[in-house]
Amino acid sequence: MGEARRIRLAMQRQGRLTEGTLSLLRGVGLQFESYQQRLLTPCRNFPLDILYGRDDDIPEYVADGTVDLGIVGRNIIAEKGAHVEELLSLGFGYCSLVVAVPNESSVQCAEELAGHRIATSYPHSSQAYFERLGVDVELVELSGSVEVAPALGIASAIVDLTATGSTLVLNDLRQIATVLESEAVLVANPASLGDPGVEREIDRLLLRIRSSLAAKRYKYILMNAPVASLPAIREITPGLKMPTVVPLADPQWVAVHTVIAENEFWEIIERLREAGASEILVMPVEKLLM
Repeated sequence: MGEARRIRLAMQRQGRLTEGTLSLLRGVGLQFESYQQRLLTPCRNFPLDILYGRDDDIPEYVADGTVDLGIVGRNIIAEKGAHVEELLSLGFGYCSLVVAVPNESSVQCAEELAGHRIATSYPHSSQAYFERLGVDVELVELSGSVEVAPALGIASAIVDLTATGSTLVLNDLRQIATVLESEAVLVANPASLGDPGVEREIDRLLLRIRSSLAAKRYKYILMNAPVASLPAIREITPGLKMPTVVPLADPQWVAVHTVIAENEFWEIIERLREAGASEILVMPVEKLLM
């Protein structure tokens, strides 16, 4: 058996994933400092050290074993082509790598860009995408302000990252295709997963993160209902397995405790009321071990 040791996790020092990552790590009970001038900080209550770095560098840190884990956008993993193992999707940092053209362009799909110049900060992902389509394009790599390339006459179209599409609108661009969908992911060094001592600590951290992510998908509800309504309530919301039913002083009524999925919340609440449930109390789920 390998000996347990402190594990290392790389995260973005400053950027669009920073706040979500810090919230996630603190939400699973980790205690650490996050001063931006610090490069490496230890957790006080878990055998984990956090390395703050540039998001572009994180895949390489993980791949070469500088760290055991990393939290980074899936788009960066794809662009760098780093040999890492994705463990979890983390539910924040959603964005898309898209193909966009000027509003006045006659181009309606990516296939119509054959022979055109395409500006991007993601040359490898873009090249792979157009090769899959069998479309020959000339890529122009830019490090920033890609969205102004068509207006400057540098390119006919762009491949760039967008979260809301507002930057495209502001620059009179419209999306015509999606290269890939991205969100923050937890990735691991394959060799770290092969070390029993390290893997034990990674599994401990994964248990915490999975329980926190699962809790966000559910609401805990308590309600009163006539006994006659129980069959309908069980059908509407079976809970994770079965709802908990507690007798009340009135033998014709019971209290029902269960959980419901966040994305079905209002539809289920309406159906419960129609089935006879009343005094429905809704509470957030702090942690959920599945």
